[in-house]
Amino acid sequence: MNQTTLYDTPLPLSGERFSAWYRIAAGSLEEARAAARALSVEQTIEFPAELTTGRIAGEVVARVEGLEAAGPGVFEARLSFAVELVGGELTQLLNVLFGNSSLLPNVRLLRVGLSERLAARFPGPRFGIQGLRRRLGVQSGPLLSTALKPLGLTPKALAAMARRLAEGGIHLIKDDHGLADQAFAPFEARLEAVVRALEGTGAIYAPNVTAPGEATLRRARLARAAGAGAVMVAPGLVGFDRMERLAREIGLPVLSHPAFLGGFVPKGAGGVAPYALFGQLQRLAGADAVIFPHQGGRFAFSRQDCAAINAGLKEPFSGLPPAFPAPGGGMRIERVNEIRALYGEDLIFLIGGDLHRQEGDLTAAARRFWAAVRGSG
Repeated sequence: MNQTTLYDTPLPLSGERFSAWYRIAAGSLEEARAAARALSVEQTIEFPAELTTGRIAGEVVARVEGLEAAGPGVFEARLSFAVELVGGELTQLLNVLFGNSSLLPNVRLLRVGLSERLAARFPGPRFGIQGLRRRLGVQSGPLLSTALKPLGLTPKALAAMARRLAEGGIHLIKDDHGLADQAFAPFEARLEAVVRALEGTGAIYAPNVTAPGEATLRRARLARAAGAGAVMVAPGLVGFDRMERLAREIGLPVLSHPAFLGGFVPKGAGGVAPYALFGQLQRLAGADAVIFPHQGGRFAFSRQDCAAINAGLKEPFSGLPPAFPAPGGGMRIERVNEIRALYGEDLIFLIGGDLHRQEGDLTAAARRFWAAVRGSG
């Protein structure tokens, strides 16, 4: 028996394929072509390609559908994949898109194109921009959000803070991402206190449900039962599939927090492009709003990065609903004009520490925030 015959079998493949685009840093077109071919093997069979023939070689191995120069020493490759490789699972889709190859220093995942079957499998945000607006009763214009901080306050103190912020006009009050289930602010006690404090204000509370294993879902169910209006989770810590489960099962808007995703952000020639990481992949996993650092804050995101994220959250993507951008990371009230100009009207202004710097109490600071936003329109 010919050795390659061992690695060729009849396969029930439909012929339907989906695509991904990659940026490859290479010294020449020939080097880029070799890198794209290696990528097609690495992301599928991870096996000596010369030992495969037939349908495995022709359909299971990704196809390099296009390769062109995108600048000096930079090439853009489009690969297509058989939908059967995914098996209907988000974890496997991410693995096919950028599993082992995420370790390569010269390859960056740029964007994704779903096939009809995959688009049906991943419905995206359950609420999205319009659903979250309906939940808050705000049909147009930016939404206002802030975080309960600093870490170390008691549930009673956090609840009182939330009430003052809501009375000043904040729509969406979330936990700081560092709030978990600490002894000084246990999750259930904090949840009950803050939800009660916001009754009658029109504001909604998004507790941080990021936790080990099934505890994430358990806390989200507690949040729903207590009357929280949304939940916040960090997919970089719990997994994108866990966030998708929240979106499908809990029935509350999902805010995605970027904690631990910084390792995927492009550094050098590798990583995942902001358009895909904070835009497309978040929508695939069901995020209704996505928190990320805005340019000029504490983190090294550029204006181009932020514009790309905004596009990735809102541009047509296989019928998935668009999601809200929630740029943060050290934003100040005096920057609302600039922020609104970049993201448009479908925007969540997320300002935290700067509200505490303002003169007067938090209610007055929140009203000043509101006045700045109204004046920026």
